Amino acid sequence: MSAKGWRELPPGAVILDAGNARELRTGTWRTTSRPVWEEENCSQCLLCWLYCPDMAVIVKDGKMVGIDYDYCKGCGICALECPGKKGRKAITMEEERK
Repeated sequence: MSAKGWRELPPGAVILDAGNARELRTGTWRTTSRPVWEEENCSQCLLCWLYCPDMAVIVKDGKMVGIDYDYCKGCGICALECPGKKGRKAITMEEERK
């Protein structure tokens, strides 16, 4: 099998099939850390959802219900932005268990 020439490759940064991002599970690219959500500390402010660059925060009926590790890259933005409740963060970063 020979390599394709540049004329045979699709242009970069072009979405060829709308809505296909769900087909590409990117969680295996995660850093060595992953977010862990503690529901009892959650104020339901949804800042985690707002700031997550991978849309890995799962929201149902206007409330945070979990983290989709199939898409989370472990960047930690959700934990950084989480104000928590009563001074206790609802999202903390922990070492990935392999």
